[in-house]
Amino acid sequence: MSNVNPKSYEATTPTRCAFIGLGVMGYPMAAHLALAGHSVCVYNRTASKAQAWVEEMKAAGVAPERLSTGETPEQAAQGADLVFACVGNDDDLRTVTTGEGGAFAGMRPDSVFIDHTTASANVARELASVAAARGLHFIDAPVSGGQAGAQNGMLTVMCGGEAQVFERVQPVAMAFSRAFTLMGESGAGQLTKMVNQICIAGLVQGLSEAIAFGQRAKLDMNLVLDVIGKGAAQSWQMDNRGKTMVQDQFEFGFAVDWMRKDLGLVLDEAKSNGARLPVTALVDQFYADVQALGGQRWDTSSLIRRLR
Repeated sequence: MSNVNPKSYEATTPTRCAFIGLGVMGYPMAAHLALAGHSVCVYNRTASKAQAWVEEMKAAGVAPERLSTGETPEQAAQGADLVFACVGNDDDLRTVTTGEGGAFAGMRPDSVFIDHTTASANVARELASVAAARGLHFIDAPVSGGQAGAQNGMLTVMCGGEAQVFERVQPVAMAFSRAFTLMGESGAGQLTKMVNQICIAGLVQGLSEAIAFGQRAKLDMNLVLDVIGKGAAQSWQMDNRGKTMVQDQFEFGFAVDWMRKDLGLVLDEAKSNGARLPVTALVDQFYADVQALGGQRWDTSSLIRRLR
């Protein structure tokens, strides 16, 4: 399978699921649900991609009766116990939940909508309230781990919502997760993802400056990274992006456009809660510089391009 690397799945009760949004993250996440033994109905704005997903799952040995597509999010959600989604932003999320043909209209009472979009904490609270008024449940559950994490079923998922509802979702969601953790009430998952992005922004900028400095000093930077990666400077970014930064390779991973969207959410939230984020604001502008260089779809490690 081109988009999924099957793993050893924990035994869980087969569950009727829907998955809305088959992008670079959603496509493999939905696949892991199907490969783990759950029934999955998928919806994607481009219907041909949803049908291609079904055909790929059939080729992987998933029983055809456990696979289906919906023409709208509402249709996909009908009869599902759990409805997962991974779309682009707040507006996309509102469209697929409460817009015309949205999932909330098709969901049965007491079913759960799990949102893996990186969105605002405000929209998470808003939709949790709308869901509750309709007898539904809502969990905000943004992810970290990137495309590789989704393909390998090893995402870190940060959740906000009610504990009893979370406990219903967790065993199923472990099909595509390495950790699926309740962080607090509605919105807490999105706020935790913002903390994650603040950390990444600072780390990547520091790593960019370090590599650029070392190259100016004519050091063997691959050797340098091997050495300092065994000490206090070690980080995921260094281990997974350091040497590709040395090689000026940025055609993979999490895109600059997406990072700027996420940092915009962070900075908006900081205005609301009074947090001071001088480094984050600066790095956000550095990413704007990368966009101006034509790097909208480059990996976030392309910050180093500004220094060359």
